[in-house]
Formats: sequence, structure tokens, C-alpha cells
Amino acid sequence: MSIDRQTYKKSKKRRKKLWLWIMTPILIILISVSVYATYLYNKAEIVMNDSYTPIERNTARAAEVDVEMENTSILFIGVDDSSERNFSDSSRTDALLLATFNKNQKSVKLLSIPRDSYVHIPEKDIYTKINHAHAYGGVKLTLDTVEELLDIPIDYYVKMNFNAFIDVIDALDGIKVEVPYTFSEQNSNDQAGAITLKEGLQTLDGEEALALARTRKMDSDIKRGERQQEIFKAVLSKAISVQSIGKYSDVIEAVGKNMTTDLSFNQMKSFISYLQTGSGINMESLSLAGGDSYINNIYYYQLDEASLELTQETLKDHLSDSAQSASSTDISNSTSNN
Repeated sequence: MSIDRQTYKKSKKRRKKLWLWIMTPILIILISVSVYATYLYNKAEIVMNDSYTPIERNTARAAEVDVEMENTSILFIGVDDSSERNFSDSSRTDALLLATFNKNQKSVKLLSIPRDSYVHIPEKDIYTKINHAHAYGGVKLTLDTVEELLDIPIDYYVKMNFNAFIDVIDALDGIKVEVPYTFSEQNSNDQAGAITLKEGLQTLDGEEALALARTRKMDSDIKRGERQQEIFKAVLSKAISVQSIGKYSDVIEAVGKNMTTDLSFNQMKSFISYLQTGSGINMESLSLAGGDSYINNIYYYQLDEASLELTQETLKDHLSDSAQSASSTDISNSTSNN
């Protein structure tokens, strides 16, 4: 009987040792990931706080917004700038993308505003291309101009330059998008023909994606805006689905060096939570109809007034507190981001 007990005790010790051998590395990994995640969180908070640049505006929100609880609008401002261009404050905007978020519909509407749109610049009281607003008065005048054009409040802005665009996409190991045709375009250092892309669905790095976003040699400003929206969606989809914690560190670094925003770190976390909702987000692309126009021998994109009014109403409805769940039409016309 004593032999059986000894055998049992030895067997039990062996099982304990085996359990420790299995669990110890697992626990070390879990602790390491937890510590790294905490480090990454703290790093993100520091970097994003450095990027925080509020602007005094009459229409600015009085308090922080929880995007999961309130309807919100954000203007993404892509500046025609890079280290090669010395980050000039008088740079023109190369892309203006408005995103409105509706809490009940769990939906996002994206509107690209053509850079050559002929609009009123309020502070200067002149009519010219909308991309001149940033050169005349920076982010504030850009926001004021878009608010007047669309007749809705713009709650927040995110301003990024070429470097941020390139670095974020490279940090995500590229994005998969459809290239509509074969073309050559300059790179971020203004080297003509440095980037050549072939037609078809493919994974693009940062420089290639920038070339696709910028080119307009073979189509129109509207098509250019549509390409920018597709790139935006691809970046968003890749960012919220990325599996590697390490990639987030690279993205944080890329964004922090090349971005300014009046979104706080807590608000950014709300947007991430909103976009990662289990049921998916319906994303619908909008555009502003118009046509070519020449005034004093200068090219402008003349907006169609009827189309502009329709777009204004669509955005107002989407931001309205009374807006309910998405209609079947909205859903059928949206792009599901899962």
C-alpha cells in the first residue's frame, strides 16, 4: 500500500512540474503582452496629446463628445505638404473629406469636396477654389468655409500631411485597393513619373497609395474624390482589423509626427470603439455634382446648386438627433465595413 502511495505522490509531483512547464511560458507571454499593451496605451496618449491642437471657433463643441452617444462630424484635411516642401503654413489642401457619424444608424457618410470647387471664402469675402482657404487662413478658415458651403456644423478636424499618409499605410504593411487604370505619377518628393501603377486590385504601399489619391490626369475631380474615399475605407478597415500589437506602435509614431487635431485622446478611443462594433458600420459615399468652368481664364469646378442642396439635406438628416435606424435604401447603397 505504501508503494502505491509513493508512486501516486511521485506521479502527482511530475504532473505539477509538467503543469508549471506549460503554464510558466504562457503566463510570461500574457504578462509581457499586458505590459506592452500598457506601454503602447501610454505612448499613444502622449503622442496624441502632442498632436492635440484646438482652434477657437464659434461653432466648436462646448464639451467632449462621446461618438457612441452623439452624432458627430469630422473634416479630414489632407495638406499638399511634406518635409520636401518644408511644411509651409500656407500650403493648400490636396484633399477634403467630410465624415458624419450617426449613432442610431451605426453609419458613416463620406463626402469628398473637389479641391477646385468654386466657393465663397467667408473671412476674405471672395470666391475662389476651396483649397485656397487653408493658404489664406489655415485650418480655421478651411472649417469655416466648409461649414458655410454645406450649411452644417463641423465638430472636429484631423489635419495630415503627405508623410503621415505614407507612413501610416506603410506601418499597416499596405492596403488593398482597386487601381482603375494604368498610370504614372510623381512621388512625395515631386519626382515626375516615379510611381507607375497597373490596373487592377492590388496591395499598395504608402507612396503608391498617395499617387493613386493624387492623380487626376485620366479622369475628373469627382473620380479623384471617389478614389480617396476608397483609400480612406481601406486604411480604416486595415487599421481596426490589424492583429499585430507592434503595428500599432508604428502607426502611432507615424500619426503623431505628422498630424494635428482637436480630438482628445478619449474621443479618439470612442471612435475606435464605435468603428469596431460587432455588427459592422455602414459606410456610404457621397459626391458633389458639378462641371468644368473657366473664370478669368482660371479653371474651377462649378458646383451644381441642386445637387449641393440635396447633399446639404442628406448630411443634416444624418446628423439630426431625430434620425433613426438606417432605411433599406441607405443600407443597400452603403459599403459594409466588417
